[in-house]
Amino acid sequence: MKKKVLVCITARPSYSRIRTAILALNDNPEVEVLVLASGSALLDRYGRVVDLIRKDGIEVVEELHTFVEGNDLIGMALTTASTIEATSRAIVRISPDIVVTIADRYETLGTAVAASYCGFPLAHIQGGEITGNIDERVRHAVTKLSDIHLVANSDCKERIIRMGEDESNIFITGCPSLDIVHESNELDIEDVNEAVSLSGVGAEFDINKKFIVVMQHPETDSYDKSYDRMIKTLEAVDAIGIPPLIFWPNVDAGSDATSKAIRVMRERGVLKNARYIKNLESKLFLKLLSLCHCLVGNSSVGIRESSFMGVPTVNIGRRQDGRQSSDNVMYVGWDSNQIKNAIDHQIQNGKYEISNIYGDGFSGKKIADILMQDHFSESKRFVD
Repeated sequence: MKKKVLVCITARPSYSRIRTAILALNDNPEVEVLVLASGSALLDRYGRVVDLIRKDGIEVVEELHTFVEGNDLIGMALTTASTIEATSRAIVRISPDIVVTIADRYETLGTAVAASYCGFPLAHIQGGEITGNIDERVRHAVTKLSDIHLVANSDCKERIIRMGEDESNIFITGCPSLDIVHESNELDIEDVNEAVSLSGVGAEFDINKKFIVVMQHPETDSYDKSYDRMIKTLEAVDAIGIPPLIFWPNVDAGSDATSKAIRVMRERGVLKNARYIKNLESKLFLKLLSLCHCLVGNSSVGIRESSFMGVPTVNIGRRQDGRQSSDNVMYVGWDSNQIKNAIDHQIQNGKYEISNIYGDGFSGKKIADILMQDHFSESKRFVD
C-alpha cells in the first residue's frame, strides 16, 4: 500500500516552506501525498494559497474553515482552538501514516496538538530556531509534540537536542523555501512584471527599474502599536523616493491595524508611486525579491531567502530577534529616521554575497526521502 503523508497548510507562508518536498513526494509512486488546508490559506484577502496548491497538481483533501476574525490576541487563541477541533476530526477521517506541520504560527500549534493527541506520528519543519514574539514559544511547543524534526542547520539541531529530543530523529535538511530560488532564476522578468500588473493595485510598476519591497507584519506581543509602526515605516519609505511594492501583512493580532495604516497613507496621497499586492506565487515573488534594491520590514524572508540571494534587507523591530542571520541584514528600531538611513545604506551597498546558513536550495528531496523512512516509535521520552 502507498504511504499516506498528510501536510497541514494553514497560512500564506506555509506552502512555500514545504512546496518542493510535497512535489518530490508527489512524484514518488509509493506515496499518496495529501494537503489539509485551513486558516488563512483559504482566505482571498491573504491570497488564497489553497488555489496555488491545486494549481501545482497537489490533492487538497479537505478545506477547514478555522479562522476566527479579530484584530487582537484572543483571535489567535480561538483560531488555534478551532484548528485543533477541525483538524482532529479530519485527521481521524483521513488516517495518514504521518502528519507534517510547518514553522511557528499559532495554527501550526493547533495541527500539532491534533496529530499528537489523535496518535499520529508528527514531523515538524523549521524547528529549533529563535525569534521574537510568541512565535518562539509556539515553535518550541511544536518541537516537543513532534516525533521527527527537519531543521535548517546545525545550530537548530543542537537546540533541539538540548530540549531533550532524540538525536536520531533530528535531520539537517536546510529550508525548502530556498529551493524555489532555483525555479525563480529561470523566470523571465517580463513574466514577473505581468504578474505584478495583474495582481496588484496602485501605480503602474516596472521591475526593470529601481524599486524596493515592503513586507511588514505585526509584533504580536505589542500588537496595539501596529498602526503607528506601519506609519513610521511608510514615512521612511516615502522619504527615500524609490517606488515601493507593498505587500499586505500576515494574519496576526494587529494585522487589521497594519492594513489600515497602509490604506490611510494611500488615501492621504502619500506613496503615489507605490503598488500594493496581496500575494504572489512563490517563484514569482522570489524572482521579484532578487531584483529589488532593498527589502524593508520584518518578514523572515529577509533573513532566510534574502540571505541565499544576497538581497539587502532592513529588519525593523523585534519579530526576528535572535534568528541567525547573514551580513545582508541591518537591524533597526521603530524610528523613521533610523529606517530611512538604513534603507539608504543598503541601497548604496548593493547586493551581498550569497549565504548558505539556511541550506543549499535542495532541501525538498532530502525531506521527502526522510519522510519515506520508517523511524517512528510509539513512545516518546525525554532524552537526558
